[in-house]
Amino acid sequence: MPTVAELYKKDLDKLLRPGIHFLDGNTAVAEGAITAGCRFYAGYPITPSNEIAEYMSYRLPQVGGKFIQMEDEIGSIMAVLGASAAGVKSMTATSGPGFSLMQEEIGLGSMLEIPAVIVDVMRAGPSTGIPTLLGQGDILQAKYGSHGDYEIVAYLPANPQEAFDFTIKAFNMAEKYRVIAIVLSDQLVGHMYGKVRVPEFDEIEIIERPKPTVPPDQYLPYDSRYLVPPMAIAGTGYRVNNESLTHTDKGYPTTDKDASFKLVMRLVRKIRENEKEIAEWEEYMLDDAEYVIVSYGSTSGSVRRAIKVLRTQGYRVGMLRPKTAWPFPGWVVENLVSRGVQKFITVEVNMGKMYHVVREFSRGVPVEHIPYAPGYIPDPDYVVNNVKKVIEG
Repeated sequence: MPTVAELYKKDLDKLLRPGIHFLDGNTAVAEGAITAGCRFYAGYPITPSNEIAEYMSYRLPQVGGKFIQMEDEIGSIMAVLGASAAGVKSMTATSGPGFSLMQEEIGLGSMLEIPAVIVDVMRAGPSTGIPTLLGQGDILQAKYGSHGDYEIVAYLPANPQEAFDFTIKAFNMAEKYRVIAIVLSDQLVGHMYGKVRVPEFDEIEIIERPKPTVPPDQYLPYDSRYLVPPMAIAGTGYRVNNESLTHTDKGYPTTDKDASFKLVMRLVRKIRENEKEIAEWEEYMLDDAEYVIVSYGSTSGSVRRAIKVLRTQGYRVGMLRPKTAWPFPGWVVENLVSRGVQKFITVEVNMGKMYHVVREFSRGVPVEHIPYAPGYIPDPDYVVNNVKKVIEG
């Protein structure tokens, strides 16, 4: 697999240098995107993601990229899809209300199989909510927000280091599988400062989208012989058919039952058949755990501290922290069930989103949710007291 050192030789002096840096999460996202090869950004201002757009407007011209502020979030994601179709790695960033506006275009990008990255710095909702405070309510929307059947990849960073790393991974997965990849950050992660280690450039692997190996007259833009068809770039002599209607391998609209089934099956199979390669998670003190807390993003920090306290009080509690929301590592939950876990407890800043996902894989083992007010992170004492209530019934 090629590395940053090989692909971007001319730009190495313009990239964030290897070593330790002190960055906020939003800046880490931007630098991760540039390191991954992002050279186009389109966006519309929205709190708490604004630092990403502001920083990209400054950094992209330095590496030969383009930045554009669009009229709204719909225009932003459409510009990103267009730039990516033209062969440029592209990204936008937003938050809850803007993410809602992008849902139809997420379906469009999925149908056209155009790689793109969306960063959603989640905030309190619903509607306008509390723009300056955190939320974690967009988990299900990321996967199910657009109509029809398709799959996406979504990462859940918990700190600036993961914001940098996961943005690179999001670009790699978007390119490898020709899907929309989403970084589900949150307000606290976005504005949190921390150490970010940038590896040596020859250690950072970069994945590029599959390209045609056949002459233009033999090329099929949606070739079903491949799980992920090669992607021709507009203007290179190949016929490009960006068709949002259900289409044949050639990209022509069709209502044929078999063609429809074959197309949609391929759109979901390319992620579902590779979910164990894509999914990431952390297991914290799970070796002897009887009770498993499932938490992610900024909330997982409070949970980690709470578990240490609960352990000193004799409670055998551990944490499963999904690093990818989608695909969700459901088999890990199933393995914990087979090891005798008595109960799962979800702790998240919403009224129970991941709760439903965990229940799908818990095989009848009880799942409880500890709700918390959108906008605020639960402190460790709150987690300790409420976990004890759940355990003691």
